[in-house]
Amino acid sequence: MALTKNTILSHKEIEHKIKRIAYQIYESNVNETELVIAGIESNGYLLARKIKAHLDKISSIESTLCKVKVNKTKPTDPILTSIPKEEYTNKSLVLIDDVLNSGGTLIYGIKHFLDVPLKQFKTAVLVNRNHKKYPVKADFKGISLSTSLFEHVHVNLSKQPYEAYLD
Repeated sequence: MALTKNTILSHKEIEHKIKRIAYQIYESNVNETELVIAGIESNGYLLARKIKAHLDKISSIESTLCKVKVNKTKPTDPILTSIPKEEYTNKSLVLIDDVLNSGGTLIYGIKHFLDVPLKQFKTAVLVNRNHKKYPVKADFKGISLSTSLFEHVHVNLSKQPYEAYLD
């Protein structure tokens, strides 16, 4: 049986979703002077970079980009961040990933940041699937999909044209 590739978001649609998420993050942090944009390696970090670029265009909030490394096969391993804890302590933080599927990666990322006092903590994803096995939600999402457990969502943000597709 051949796999079919169904585009769920085109390049233009992804760009629009990124801008919309940036505006939502700005609205949620309008009274802040500093904000940490933390992206889960690798696609989550690429998405975080793109959101930060739009946020920098539309707001005067000083934003810092942070790469978050979660071992997806052993999520209980220590979480590594590209900036020290002191740089996000007592600040607003948005944790970003490309796809929220079971919620495992996001919940372990959240757990890491809960060990540090934060002013505000939000999450953002480009694609929100409805197969969560962990009690986690995305505060900002590009699109929500109802899919079967056998379907996979793939997001390409590393080269243009960007796309998100289902197979």
